Amino acid sequence: MIASNPLSTTEPAAVRRDQGHYRCEGRWTLAGIETLDAQLQNVRWASGALQLDGSGIRAIDTTGALQLLNLVAALERDGRRVQLVGLHEEHRELLELVRERRAAAGEPPPTTPPRNRLERLGRWVWHHLRRGGDFLAFVGEAALALGQLLLHPRRFRWRALFGNVETAGIHALPIVALLAFMMGVVIAYQGGRQLEFYGANIFIVELVSLTMLRELAPLITAIIVAGRTGSSYTAQIGTMQVTEEVDALRTIGIPPMNLLVLPKLLALVVALPLLTLFADALSVFGGMVMAQIMLDVSYGDFLDRFPQVVTLTSFLIGIGKAPVFAAIIALVGCYQGFQVRGGADSVGRQTTVSVVQSIFLVIATDAVFSVMLGSVGLWR
Repeated sequence: MIASNPLSTTEPAAVRRDQGHYRCEGRWTLAGIETLDAQLQNVRWASGALQLDGSGIRAIDTTGALQLLNLVAALERDGRRVQLVGLHEEHRELLELVRERRAAAGEPPPTTPPRNRLERLGRWVWHHLRRGGDFLAFVGEAALALGQLLLHPRRFRWRALFGNVETAGIHALPIVALLAFMMGVVIAYQGGRQLEFYGANIFIVELVSLTMLRELAPLITAIIVAGRTGSSYTAQIGTMQVTEEVDALRTIGIPPMNLLVLPKLLALVVALPLLTLFADALSVFGGMVMAQIMLDVSYGDFLDRFPQVVTLTSFLIGIGKAPVFAAIIALVGCYQGFQVRGGADSVGRQTTVSVVQSIFLVIATDAVFSVMLGSVGLWR
């Protein structure tokens, strides 16, 4: 894409200084900027504020526009304030187009870098506040789409839902079973040593059951799903972003929210409570095995005491956390997938961000649950 004016010549691109002014001249095109780098090394730049006059640019293409933007960015990194003036209208439009495309590809705009820690802190806080606002907007959009789906259930894609339930739930059973069983063994082993010292072997039932059913089983299962399923959601949607499949869906009139987000969200809301129930059973079984081996608490004694210890409230609290964790994991995974810009490196970067944010939010939400339930007296 080349923008030019009628006075276009074969003059190569150059920047010349004339009485304190800096004038861009020649053809800022792929062929015209061959000698520009060497020429710029001989330019003596003034400190402070300066103006680049673009009225002498005879023609410019995307390569030249990118070179001009890079020149401005380099000068600003050196502490100068640069103003582009005198550009022809078609040249300015091309420059803005290249700037927008570069920002869409994930490259930061050429701005003056922060000069002190306070400014860097402010930029960091503003960036994360803006990201948080974008995520809340995404959650609102998902809630709106879900509401519309409830009004028109025939539009829902049941095959996508069942496929995601199989992927997120059934395929995760082996790893959940192994880790839940091992967690039950570890809790029983570590706590059993202390209980045995005080002759309170039978209290291993309370230790294993309440700890796993109320806290650890839902939390560990959610963390496993965040690393396994949430990351796959980000990678899948991110790859579709890179290959422009998401844009193709919008072009043919299919909302990506309905096809890519809602089936994953609802599938995980269904699958995670079932996985948590499965983890409860395996973790308690692991504790039973360890209690039999270490503390001479037989399976029968364990099962006799279990209903006395675990109330319906304790059981439902653990299961009730799972849908909330599922919504967090699915929404964060899908949101980060839509944030992919550029190429494959962006997919990997956003996948890492997705896993870290999901696990952090799950643990923070679990802490909020503990404080809220404790404040209203729901300990048992």
